Amino acid sequence: MSSLVIGMAKNKFLLNKIEQDFAPYKKILTTLGKSNPRIVVLGADLGNSTEIDEFKNRFPERFFNIGTAEANEINIAVGLAIEGEIPFVHSFGVFITRRVYEQICIQVAMQNINVKLVGTIPGLTSRLGPTHQAIDDLALMRTLPNMTVIDPADATEISQAIPLIAEHQGPVYIRMMRREVPKIFDSKKYQFQIGKAVQIQEGKDIAIITSGIMLNQALTATLKLEKKGIFPTLLHISTIKPIDKPAILKLAKKVKTIITIENHLITGSLGSTIAEIIAEKGFDITLVRMGLQNEFATPGTPDYLFKKYKLTDDNIVDKVISALKKLNNDKLKIKN
Repeated sequence: MSSLVIGMAKNKFLLNKIEQDFAPYKKILTTLGKSNPRIVVLGADLGNSTEIDEFKNRFPERFFNIGTAEANEINIAVGLAIEGEIPFVHSFGVFITRRVYEQICIQVAMQNINVKLVGTIPGLTSRLGPTHQAIDDLALMRTLPNMTVIDPADATEISQAIPLIAEHQGPVYIRMMRREVPKIFDSKKYQFQIGKAVQIQEGKDIAIITSGIMLNQALTATLKLEKKGIFPTLLHISTIKPIDKPAILKLAKKVKTIITIENHLITGSLGSTIAEIIAEKGFDITLVRMGLQNEFATPGTPDYLFKKYKLTDDNIVDKVISALKKLNNDKLKIKN
């Protein structure tokens, strides 16, 4: 993926340079376990892979390894939640959503049970091909009534979101990056809020809207565009549901083109939600959706996959320039 340099210190929420944070989820989950004895953790034989091994070591009486049986894991979590515990349920993103969709729908969402679903290796970050690439998880969870859906961008959002998820009453699904996770937001100046978007940069004519790890690509693309004299608005949305509709409507009134970028299929998640909102309000603007285009991805490294499916910073630059040329009838002047 793109170079981990921001250079956008003019934005009060961002670090001067992207840092790396090792296993932020493992750390915040363990910290939360110390302060809240109602937190219980369930796993599916993926303790190290889902970063719940430290919680197991510190609080063995509140840890339950259900084995490779995610449907049972969901049902047990529902029972624990009914008894007043706050269960965090873990597996890979594909297994905790696609494999057990019926259990989540009927046992969790339909009954509005206080269960927290945590799926690791989101989208194209898995090297293991379509069976392990969670490219439809956000769409599946977004369709469920009562479900809150979160796609964090970095280590700061992970660390700040997890305590809020624990406090939130009702089911939540969050995608989780693991191991070396970029830290983009300054944790002293930025505060994640469920259901709230954050504007990174104000521009004109065209806007970029990101979710999850695509913020990093968009930041690098924005720097490259600035050198060409192009200044798009950049809006980051971590909560897919409930989405920040006022922020989107405010943006749609100002720009002529919106480009959405997601580590996911373009159907059912960020791009689809934006399309629904602007169509329902009758905005006469162009929407360009970047993401997987009605296809399953192949195995490969994240770098290879993001290039193959045209989700790099350079691909974003090309999309912005192409959209601006259409707006200007191919008369756009670009700095070299």
